[in-house]
Amino acid sequence: MITSRSLCIVFFCILLVRLPNIVRGECTCDPEDEDRDKTQALKYKLAAIASILVAGAIGVYLPVLGKTIPALSPERKIFFLIKAFAAGVILSTGFVHVLPDAFENLTSPCLDEHPWGDFPFTGFAAMVAAIGTLMIDAFATSYATSYYRKSHFGEAEDNVSDEEKVGEHAGHVHVHTHATHGHAHGSIEYAGESELLRHRVISLVLELGILVHSVIIGISLGTSESPKTIKPLVAALTFHQFFEGMGLGGCITQAKFKSRGVAILALFFSLTTPAGIAIGIGISSVYDENSPTALIVEGIFNAAAAGILIYMSLVDLLAADFMNPKMQDNKMLQFGAHVSLLLGAGCMSLLAKWA
Repeated sequence: MITSRSLCIVFFCILLVRLPNIVRGECTCDPEDEDRDKTQALKYKLAAIASILVAGAIGVYLPVLGKTIPALSPERKIFFLIKAFAAGVILSTGFVHVLPDAFENLTSPCLDEHPWGDFPFTGFAAMVAAIGTLMIDAFATSYATSYYRKSHFGEAEDNVSDEEKVGEHAGHVHVHTHATHGHAHGSIEYAGESELLRHRVISLVLELGILVHSVIIGISLGTSESPKTIKPLVAALTFHQFFEGMGLGGCITQAKFKSRGVAILALFFSLTTPAGIAIGIGISSVYDENSPTALIVEGIFNAAAAGILIYMSLVDLLAADFMNPKMQDNKMLQFGAHVSLLLGAGCMSLLAKWA
């Protein structure tokens, strides 16, 4: 005789077998049934353009103000804390915001099982982007330092040779001392210029990763026609843009670009997400976020952006600062930097609830 316990076991086994099909059946490629209101959604989109533009500009220019505010100077200890916080924001952006979106795009049921279900393209694209960033970082720095060495030290060696020829009549001791002093001064100058070129490469590559991510975010927001979806995103993306701007602004400050260069980099960062929203508004009538083409393009670009941001935050921002002799010799500064890093990563991770 069949007992109630046996029936429960049989029902549970059937449920386990059928559950994957039930879940798969809920995943459709049809547009979500949302409360659509184009007029109200457009108002929120315009508000998002204004607020994100202002927040991004303030965030990226805040560290740049260190040139005029002594307390925010890159030589001050507080700058290490600001950079640690900003690096935590960028690291969280890569791991918690961008990479999960890429996984969602490239594992969507709207894509063909072959080849997208046969290989982890998201992790592969992120890895390739990180390795590519390393190569660009290394080659650009090597080329820049080599060019600087040839252009400056080549002239210095020519000058020293001329002085030696002229000085043969004046005495050997004077010439040797002058040449030694010239090489010592040149070595110090070369080390400083090499570090400066390194910071400039970091700034440009980091901006590239942020811009790719920002355009995709903007287009996604601009194509949405649901006020309920857009409303929480406006506040979340405003803070998101502000924190990312602080991270980029810190790198730009250390790179010591000229005023024109700083303005161009800051302008590109500030305008990218609003421009993406404007593009999204323009194509919202024909754009289908669940189409295979959109999913593949967004997924690949998101994965690549995640790889760039993760590499830059860990290698060029955190490792460089945490291994700096100033921080290594100051235990309190180390503790403060670790706390700032956790706060930055935590705050940005919290925003993932809404954006």
